[in-house]
Amino acid sequence: MRCIRAIVEQFADRIDYEVFDVRVDGKVPDLSFDIYISSGGPGDPLAGEGQEGWEEVWNGWLDGIYAHNASSPNRKFVFLICHSFQMAVHHFGLATVTARKGISFGTFPIHPELDGKEDVLFGPLEDPFWAADFRRYQAIQPVMERFEATGAKILALEKIRHHVALERAIMAVRWSPEIVGVQFHPEADPEGMLAHFSRPDIKQEVIADHGREKWLQIIEDLSHPERISKTHDAILPGFLERAIAALAPGTPVNAAG
Repeated sequence: MRCIRAIVEQFADRIDYEVFDVRVDGKVPDLSFDIYISSGGPGDPLAGEGQEGWEEVWNGWLDGIYAHNASSPNRKFVFLICHSFQMAVHHFGLATVTARKGISFGTFPIHPELDGKEDVLFGPLEDPFWAADFRRYQAIQPVMERFEATGAKILALEKIRHHVALERAIMAVRWSPEIVGVQFHPEADPEGMLAHFSRPDIKQEVIADHGREKWLQIIEDLSHPERISKTHDAILPGFLERAIAALAPGTPVNAAG
C-alpha cells in the first residue's frame, strides 16, 4: 500500500483518492469514483482471510464496474494487482487459479505475449521485462473460449523455465481498454525494496528460507537501472496517466484503492 500510495500521490494535482480496506470493513467504493486500484494479498484468492463474505462483496463491485462500462459512455478504469488479479481471473472463469508447487519469491523476468507487445502499457517494455513477484498461487490453464467470449487478452506469461515441466502462469490480462490486471507487483519500489532486503535480519531470513543465491539475485535486480525500476516507472503510472487523460484532461478525478 505504501508503494501504491506513493505512485498515486505523484498525480496529487489531478487526483483525489480514498483508501478502502475491503477485507476488514467489507465495504467497497461506490461508482462515484473514476479510477480503482485493487491491491495484492496475502492469502488464498479463492478463500481469503478477512471479514466473512468480503470476496462476494468484491466480486459484486467488479460486476458493477462491468455493468456500468457496458451501459455508460463515462467508463470506469480498474487496475488489478496480484491477489485481486487472481480473484478476477477466477470470477470470470478465464483460467484455473491454484496453489503453486513452491512460492515464487523475488524478482523475475516476464515475457509479453503478442497482445502485450502491442499494448499501450506493456509495449514500451523490453522482452523480457523484470518485476517483483511474491506468489503462493497462480493463474494457469487459460480457458480460451472464455477469453474470446469476454474479449479479454493475455498480455504476458511468467519466465521461461526449460528445466521445469510446468505450465507458465498468466502474468497479465487486459479485460478491456479500461480494465487491466497483473499477477506481479508493478508498484514495488526498487529503492524501498533494496533497503528492506539489505537489512541484516531480512537478509538472514531470505538466505535461510531461499538460499544465498536468491538473496544475491534480488539485490542485483533491484540495483540494476534497467530492471525493476523500468517496470515501476512504466506500468502503474502509465495506467493512471492514460486513465486521467481519457476521463477529464486537465481536471481532477477521484480514485479509490
